[in-house]
Amino acid sequence: MPPFRHCPSLLIASLLAGCILSGCEPAGELSADNPDRQVVSIMTFNVENLFDTQDDPGKDDKTFLPLAAKQSETHIAECNLITVDRWREQCLDWDWNEAVLDYKLRVVAEAILQVDNGRGPDILALQEVENLGILERLRTEYLQDAGYLPGILIEGDDLRGIDVAFLSRLQLAEPAVLHPFVPSERFSDRAGDVRGVLEATFVLPDGTWLTGYSLHLPAPFHPTDLRIESYEMVNRLRDSLPEDRLAFAAGDFNTTSIEDAEQHLFQRFWKPTWRLVHEECRGCPGTAYYERDDRWSFLDVIAWAIPKNRGAHTTWGIRADSARIANQTAEQVTPNGTPARFQLPEIDGVSDHWPLLVKIELTQKQ
Repeated sequence: MPPFRHCPSLLIASLLAGCILSGCEPAGELSADNPDRQVVSIMTFNVENLFDTQDDPGKDDKTFLPLAAKQSETHIAECNLITVDRWREQCLDWDWNEAVLDYKLRVVAEAILQVDNGRGPDILALQEVENLGILERLRTEYLQDAGYLPGILIEGDDLRGIDVAFLSRLQLAEPAVLHPFVPSERFSDRAGDVRGVLEATFVLPDGTWLTGYSLHLPAPFHPTDLRIESYEMVNRLRDSLPEDRLAFAAGDFNTTSIEDAEQHLFQRFWKPTWRLVHEECRGCPGTAYYERDDRWSFLDVIAWAIPKNRGAHTTWGIRADSARIANQTAEQVTPNGTPARFQLPEIDGVSDHWPLLVKIELTQKQ
């Protein structure tokens, strides 16, 4: 049983004391229409290749190095093996130096801080972060006013080194866990191109435990069945939780609008037990745009699971009309109104994904 579950005043006093000592602000806010309600914001953001400038042994990060480190015959030969023209050119020519990284970190931070009156969301699920070091640099140097606790990232087996992570102002109830995604035998050759599911359980302001899954599912060029295996894994994780546990899954689901229209994946694998936030986002075209097909997709998803047993007195649920896309900084949007991917040598853009935001609210039952 979570600590303080039946003593919310003790928990809130404890969190406030910690914030006084650390200088942070307590997580959550009071609802404007009802001061007795607590509100917590959740956002997911694929930050598109947030790499440091160092070579990470064992990871394929050769694109994200300073140009001076790319002059060896070995590096050039490895880059020339890349079959996609754009990726090969980036590997050879991108100068991923400290000035470029400073820009990248700054605009990512600005995109995060545009919500909740400049504080950023209470819980932030991130994708495509190279390592804990770069996550902590983002947190301590560019998001220092947000009051985030130390970042949550556990190194996975993805060969590119792009990991999933969390930043949060909420305390952890127990240590985070990375659940490896092990494809079935028929997809064993793709094991180096998939990410695990990061599980972290947070203590909400009233003492209730909330389990979150940050995930980055197999890319669209992989077979649909590989994504289905990853959906099934997340559902098994959710089913293993206690009956009264609140839970959400957030991240890059990599399910295009075309694939979902043909295969009905959200309906088949998510809607029976999850509430999909993006379907409640009014006037939102999508979080990612594929120019070749002139097609928007909600690759980025927040799925909210409500357990069967929610307790007799209190419950948390999605706040009405709170779902939105966070795309208001100038650097995030192209002149055509689509996500502005990061570009070199121009040094502009942020990410080819827009963040998705929702708020959950504590309501009192009569």
